[in-house]
Amino acid sequence: MSTTIYIPNDSSAISLGANRVAKAIQQEAAKRGIELNIVRNGSRGLYWLEPLIEVATANGRVAYGPVQVSDVTSLFDANFTQAGSHPLNLGVTEEISYFKKQQRLTFARVGKTDPVSLEDYLANEGYRGLSNALKLPAADIVKAVTDSGLRGRGGAAFPTGIKWNTVLNTPSEQKYIICNADEGDSGTFSDRMVMEGDPFVLIEGMTIAGIAVGATQGFIYLRVEYPHAHIALNTAITKAYAAGYLGDNIQGSGKKFDLEVRLGAGAYVCGEETSLMESLEGKRGLVRFKPPLPAISGLFGKPTVVNNVISLASVPIILDKGGEFYRDFGMGRSRGTLPLQLAGNIKHPGLVEVGFGLTLRELLYEYGGGSASGRPIRAVQVGGPLGAYLPESQFDTPLDYEAFAANWTVLGHGGVVVFDDTVDMAQMAKYSMEFCAVESCGKCTPCRIGSTRGYELLDDIIQGHDLEKNIPLLRSLCDTLLNGSLCALGGMTPYPVLSALNHFPEDFGLSKQKNAA
Repeated sequence: MSTTIYIPNDSSAISLGANRVAKAIQQEAAKRGIELNIVRNGSRGLYWLEPLIEVATANGRVAYGPVQVSDVTSLFDANFTQAGSHPLNLGVTEEISYFKKQQRLTFARVGKTDPVSLEDYLANEGYRGLSNALKLPAADIVKAVTDSGLRGRGGAAFPTGIKWNTVLNTPSEQKYIICNADEGDSGTFSDRMVMEGDPFVLIEGMTIAGIAVGATQGFIYLRVEYPHAHIALNTAITKAYAAGYLGDNIQGSGKKFDLEVRLGAGAYVCGEETSLMESLEGKRGLVRFKPPLPAISGLFGKPTVVNNVISLASVPIILDKGGEFYRDFGMGRSRGTLPLQLAGNIKHPGLVEVGFGLTLRELLYEYGGGSASGRPIRAVQVGGPLGAYLPESQFDTPLDYEAFAANWTVLGHGGVVVFDDTVDMAQMAKYSMEFCAVESCGKCTPCRIGSTRGYELLDDIIQGHDLEKNIPLLRSLCDTLLNGSLCALGGMTPYPVLSALNHFPEDFGLSKQKNAA
């Protein structure tokens, strides 16, 4: 009887040697005459333990990690295929504290199943949400999503149900569903993990969205740097068509929904929904003026739902278990769960899915284990390269949209990048301006010119030139960017710059008392 071994096919695990380990395990098993069934699963998100190998046992999966090719012989000598004792034996995967404390809803199958096996997906509660949706009037589907409290997980946090309801009630002979999978924020990887580790949940979510608003065509706008996700999505889409979960007559319901993947061209600004649509239409990715909103006049001038991967991947569980079930997680107006991504100078980088309300300090120390360097954590950037820098005094802020907004910070896509006390925050502020200058689409003057002037100004400040003049000038420039930019790229660049200046004035050659004045 063969033993089932799970080896991640996640691109981060592959970069850490998962493919080489899989090959070595196959070769060693053949040499010893041991029959194995190797399943390439997604990552559990415990990236400091990748490649994480799991062995199926009667008592659950037993994990070993991080496994390198040089460990394979000793693993077989220790009878790891029967969960034998070994220094890399981590015990039952579900009991690892980092994993056990999580509340995985959107990520319930990621790391558990073969990502492109429709049979695995169906055996693990897949397509139950769509089955329920096919029995409901469109307005009831939208109501379930509205009742769940789901808000856009891409960063804007706009209520998903309101967006869907607008598209539902806008008459048109053609409507579209767009998945924004152009995950470009630094330190973020939750979208990629879903697409590589459970692509069917995104397909199901988009299909439900299409049925809910009367859209018959969907597009996944995928970041070009995600080749493994591209393969997984196309494989899953082909299987969904073959099994009648996509196409002209979904599961005999008479409902139609078609879906395809389109690759972006590497522009960060195409993560903004209107420039994304310009790109999808074959044009240069420039931000559009609003109004009209995409929900009324979006792709090719038609009503369009634009949601990110995590938003759409959260929809199947809402339609399966009900809006009230999902709403029971979280706090305040932030309902459900948020996949948080720990990166940077952190001991235990990875993905943590929990209900809103966990504090940043709990995330950094109870899950992250503190800094990788062992030095004090000085600053944390939350919400991507345009997110504010939080000092230690704000680490007790709960992970909640409104709590973050009250601190003039953003929760965004849930990316958390950690810096220890060796970081130079003036240099980080300068990098933020440089990032905006490089990635600006150039359509509006505050972003196009302001970011370049901001970079030059920060260069002068770092060199100590005329601080009495240049610091107020920097603040004035940030005010122009904040209030005059056409989209969030220019409009949010002041967040990291001003937070660095306000919380870490000593790095700019100022005293805290003088800066406060």
